[in-house]
Amino acid sequence: MSGASLPPAAAARVKWLAAPSSAAWLEQALAHPELLLIDHAHCERKAAGAALQLMFRYPSDRELAAVLSPLAREELEHFERVQALLERRGLALRALAAPPYGAALAALVRRNEPERMLDSFLVAGLIEARSHERMALLAAHSPDPELLYADLLASEARHFGLYWVLCERRWPRPVVAERLTALAAGEAEILASLHPQPRMHS
Repeated sequence: MSGASLPPAAAARVKWLAAPSSAAWLEQALAHPELLLIDHAHCERKAAGAALQLMFRYPSDRELAAVLSPLAREELEHFERVQALLERRGLALRALAAPPYGAALAALVRRNEPERMLDSFLVAGLIEARSHERMALLAAHSPDPELLYADLLASEARHFGLYWVLCERRWPRPVVAERLTALAAGEAEILASLHPQPRMHS
């Protein structure tokens, strides 16, 4: 696909995001669907791991476990669905070189509590929001009807909503909104340079 154009409101529907994905990313992703599918499997597994990591980091927070344990299970179910699709296509799940996205976002998280908890929730939510936005683009533009992107949109939207709820129950909304604005600007800056290989977050 050459000269792909994004729908004008592609990112406006995902209010967490400071900037939409680029047309260059969409063109790159559509040109390498199998590689993107492998990366998608890794992303689902990482999302489950991120939820579990937060549960282990804050074991005394009962509400956190009640929210994140089901989320981790759903992420693993998504991983299993993508893995099954890979197997049907004769593709093996293999290691891929990671783009700088995850490490760069993690570097934005403050190290002292309770700021670390707030930032961790918001970064996890931003990753989910970006996944939702990009899956919507792929669902709208991919010619392959077997891909799962449209099927997963509702749950991806619910996931970043859960992280917002966790924040609002612990901090005043203006505090959460101000920090989200700063982190979202950082997330958009990380994505300003296109990774040489297609990734869900590159």
